[in-house]
Amino acid sequence: MRLDWGWLRNALLLSLLLGLGRAHDDSEADVEVEDSLGLDDEEMRVLMSEDEAIAKRTNVASKKTVTYKTPVPTGEVYFAETFDDGSLERWQQSKTVKGDADDEIAKYDGKWSVEALKENTVPGDKGLVLKSRAKHHAISALLHKPLCFRTIRWYEVNFQDGIDCGGAYIKLLSHTDDLNLEQFHDRTPYSIMFGPDKCGEDYKLHFIFRHTNPLNKDIEEKHAKRADVDLKKFYTDKKTHLYTLVLNPDNSYEMFIDQSSVSRGNLLFDVIPPVNPARDIDDPSDSKPADWDERAKIPDPEAVKPDDWDEEAPAKIEDSNAIKPESWLDDELAFVPDPSAEKPEDWDEEMDGEWEAPQIPNPVCETALGCGEWKRPMINNPQYKGKWKAPLVDNPNYQGVWKPRKIQNPEFFEDLHPFRMSPFRAIGLELWSMTSDIYFDNFIVTSHKEVADRWASDSWGLKKLVASANEPGIFAQLMIAAEERPWLWIVYVLTVGLPVGLMVLFCWPKKTEENDYVYKKVDLPSEDVEEEEEEEEEDEAALGEDQGAENGDAAQAEGKN
Repeated sequence: MRLDWGWLRNALLLSLLLGLGRAHDDSEADVEVEDSLGLDDEEMRVLMSEDEAIAKRTNVASKKTVTYKTPVPTGEVYFAETFDDGSLERWQQSKTVKGDADDEIAKYDGKWSVEALKENTVPGDKGLVLKSRAKHHAISALLHKPLCFRTIRWYEVNFQDGIDCGGAYIKLLSHTDDLNLEQFHDRTPYSIMFGPDKCGEDYKLHFIFRHTNPLNKDIEEKHAKRADVDLKKFYTDKKTHLYTLVLNPDNSYEMFIDQSSVSRGNLLFDVIPPVNPARDIDDPSDSKPADWDERAKIPDPEAVKPDDWDEEAPAKIEDSNAIKPESWLDDELAFVPDPSAEKPEDWDEEMDGEWEAPQIPNPVCETALGCGEWKRPMINNPQYKGKWKAPLVDNPNYQGVWKPRKIQNPEFFEDLHPFRMSPFRAIGLELWSMTSDIYFDNFIVTSHKEVADRWASDSWGLKKLVASANEPGIFAQLMIAAEERPWLWIVYVLTVGLPVGLMVLFCWPKKTEENDYVYKKVDLPSEDVEEEEEEEEEDEAALGEDQGAENGDAAQAEGKN
């Protein structure tokens, strides 16, 4: 295949121009509203209005911004909070102490504030911010009315400064007669705990509910299985994420992050420990009989140790073929006292004992193969067999692994509706964190999915739009990624350079000399040349025979004369 270099150059230049043009278009493109947000044309126009203040807050110039309106629930809700009025009047900060903590940190004295986001700010939107590091925080608010059965819980979290160790989960506090929000602490009864938590490299999304034993009224925490996806990015990207828990009357549950499912299951089967105990249990009074044989294999009783088996032979022996090197210095020590060392002035021989100079490698031994007494190296003993053991054979008396007999569990119960847990009366945040400026916003508790979806589009949906508009272009993202992971430069070079190299290799026309081209045009085909050479050889052979015959006839004529 032969292509002109000019064509290849033009193609590469065109690709580069197209890439730059697309990046330029992306940087100036208006924010697009996703269909999943459910916004109509009028709201689209509202979202696309310009606001120069946001550019200053986000340090991004000439960005399309949104006009924010405080979301209002469109149906029945049990709790809704936006914090847009800048007030915490509905919320009660705890005034108690944590029971099992040191006195210095036992108080719930962590600070809370209502602020706007640090980055990707939506003008007019505010949230609840945890402000203190290494302190206990507790704040709560009453629901409009107690809630039980089918629920959807929804709220936003933004780890604005990342997170080292701490949680951002919420608790739905149980409806009890002695509920006092001023005394809200870690042991305050709750029905559900839900939300992100992280310490070290363990990234979790908690869903814990407290179940009451119908027989003895004991309460036990049930933990849902871990999320099915990697959660790390939600803790490190400094974006606002939407956390959702949905409980259904059929005992199914599902957890979402940013409206994408990350875990689902059933309260009866996918929690630890299980809601319902086993129907049958091992009999605690049963014990294994003394003559019960659990050995599947036993030493062969008929096996006999061979007569030539030497159990006393050592595993290692000296190498009899080894020879001491000529440069080995038998009379020199491997380590000698340091001649430059001096006894410290404060050395007390009565307290510290007799002073001795520290040992250093003998400098004389540096040019030799070794110093001190030479010993032959040890090698494996070819006669070593170790202690003799009889081979194993099947045990004719094997009875299997013993198990206690089963009896009916006296504590057995069957709760087929764990969804019907204790009603909730309040929502609370009881947290410890080593990182400050954790942002919470737009709490909602409702029984209607449509209400929750609309609430999300009016609140979190706008934050997502602003964050998407302020994201750097693809080339800037690649550069940022390469700064964090320098090995990506190798990937970039291979990704770009390899295709170009292959194109040059296969498409570059082979350059030939003009003289060679002319020479090849006048060369005769090799087959014709060979045929002509064969014909010339045959003609020469025939000519030789004719001359030989003529010479023979002449000789005979001379003989007759």
